[in-house]
Amino acid sequence: MITEFPKNIHEKLQHYVYLYLDPRDESVFYVGKGYGNRAFAHLWEESEKDKVRRIQDIRKDALEPRIEILVHGLETDEAAKKIEASIIDLFGITNLTNTQRGYESREYGRMSVQQIVATYDVAKAEIAEPVLLININRTFRYGMAPIELYDATRSAWVVGDRKAQAKFAFAVYQGIIQEAYEIKGWYPNNSTMNTRKSEETDIREERWEFVGRLADSSMRNKYLYKDVSDYVGTQNPIRYVNC
Repeated sequence: MITEFPKNIHEKLQHYVYLYLDPRDESVFYVGKGYGNRAFAHLWEESEKDKVRRIQDIRKDALEPRIEILVHGLETDEAAKKIEASIIDLFGITNLTNTQRGYESREYGRMSVQQIVATYDVAKAEIAEPVLLININRTFRYGMAPIELYDATRSAWVVGDRKAQAKFAFAVYQGIIQEAYEIKGWYPNNSTMNTRKSEETDIREERWEFVGRLADSSMRNKYLYKDVSDYVGTQNPIRYVNC
């Protein structure tokens, strides 16, 4: 088993992106980038990371992880970072032992063509319905599963009595509508089934979450990926419109 590259090929390899594969099922479980012998460094790591535990589990079966170089000859670390990020986006972070999504994935990672157009050639929204705009800049990432986006949007917020007047809730990231939901009811925070628990720990403020469903196609076609930066504030993540 090769555990290092000959020094004379380091400059020829330049920066590269590598994969760790499980020989038992050929699945990719880690994506990384590096220079020189970086690809082999994880073989001797000692930690509680999922990546290390996977390698140890492979070794229990008297095997070793297989290392592949996905792309090499990259002139800069910056280029390797962006390719690494795109590969992590492609596989999905939940299918890997990587602890973080790749470099600048939030801004330049995997997006639908609609999101690309919305990012660089976006139309302004003119909202006529009673809507709650919910800024999810802290939790949003492109490529989120629908249930993740729903749960990140619906909880947990400090909202007043006007919440009852809002018929729809829009998930907003950097001023762009990412999804539209029809609100069916409001409940105390963490009292409904949720894939994530609220990260807010300040018990001095009463927080709420809504239960709902995707808005109908006419609403989504009308508002999805439109610009609402003229409506949203700079501090409060909640903005009432026509309520």
